[in-house]
Amino acid sequence: MIQFLFKGILRDKSRSLLPVIIISIGVFLTIFMSGWMKGIFTDMIDLNAKFTTGHVKVMTQAYAENEKQLPNDLALMDANQWVSILQKENSEMEWVQRIHFGGLLDVPDSNGETRAQGLAIGKAIDLLSPNSHEANRMNITKSLVKGSLPSKNGQALISNDFAERFRVNVGDDITLFGSTMHGSMTFQTFKVSGTLNFGMSALDRGAIIIDISDAQQALDMLDVTSEILGYFNGDYNDNQAELIKTNFNNKYTKADDEYSPQMYKLTDQGGLKEMLMQAENMTSIMVFIFIVAMSIVLWNTGLLGGLRRYSEYGVRLALGEEKSHIYKTILYEAIIIGSIGSVVGTIFGLGACFYLQENGIDFSDLMKNVDMMMPPVYRAIVTPDLFYIGFIPGLFAMTLGNALAGYSIYKRKTATLFKELEV
Repeated sequence: MIQFLFKGILRDKSRSLLPVIIISIGVFLTIFMSGWMKGIFTDMIDLNAKFTTGHVKVMTQAYAENEKQLPNDLALMDANQWVSILQKENSEMEWVQRIHFGGLLDVPDSNGETRAQGLAIGKAIDLLSPNSHEANRMNITKSLVKGSLPSKNGQALISNDFAERFRVNVGDDITLFGSTMHGSMTFQTFKVSGTLNFGMSALDRGAIIIDISDAQQALDMLDVTSEILGYFNGDYNDNQAELIKTNFNNKYTKADDEYSPQMYKLTDQGGLKEMLMQAENMTSIMVFIFIVAMSIVLWNTGLLGGLRRYSEYGVRLALGEEKSHIYKTILYEAIIIGSIGSVVGTIFGLGACFYLQENGIDFSDLMKNVDMMMPPVYRAIVTPDLFYIGFIPGLFAMTLGNALAGYSIYKRKTATLFKELEV
């Protein structure tokens, strides 16, 4: 019977073409929007993990409470010892130290007098160690506009926007005016080795990146760090991060000591937990919306198709076919048509997601005044669920629409139906 129905669908385009087109469009939009939204959220979370949160982060309890103020006077002491402990207990992860600081960048003229000044937000990372992955992790190499990475102590990278605004060239000296962790003033001169453009306004307005050993020297933070970040070798694993966090905090965090270290996982920071939940719920919401919308459209399509096929149903009833059997064939046809439309929509949806995964869409011009850590290029991501998720609205909506449309025929009395059909 399935073969018979399939031939009928292929030969009678008037009853299958419109539903197939509607389903294909709905399935395409479901897969495309699902893949793109997941890609956006994944890129945002990955970006924040690389630049600010890590997969897990260790700070003192006091520093964590005032983190936005960059309170290096509350930083973590004995940093190298804590890194050794973390590396020993969780050797499958990479542990890195970072220091965050703010200050004033002074640009001297040829006489050594101040020519220009600008506020800057600084990051100190491990740039000089031969086995460090920090430059690649933060995409510094690809973000270089001029010059090169620091090759020795006393060199710095600054944002290209800052360099152009104050006419700073590679090889020029700049002086950082700031404060040490003990509150005293510090003045440290660096030679600009290169300029950077991350494509994110929050970083490009005025950033300076130096090696962590230079920062520890300038800020009087020897063997002290603002935070220690941990990264899995692969993708972020929330369950494993929770286990590592719980074990560490139970062992080392002391409620009565605000300077004792405390570990936070990625989803504990910056509202990223809510962002992940939104990413997971977005697909369900879109599927539900498309099911409802397509069901209404296909219900009307089924009613119109049923009106056109009244004579056919009347003849079949006259030949002794049961109403329940006719109703079942309507549902079988709906499943076949839904499957065809779902396959077509899935192919086009996956194709669009593959394209955006490789190329993305550049929104950097629209994000010049955005202070959030957001990627300038939004990409889709192709996940295994995209290969089947389109069949949920495709099959369900078509079946539901035809079930509602066919129900009116099923409930009528045979004699009344004969009269209406003029059989």
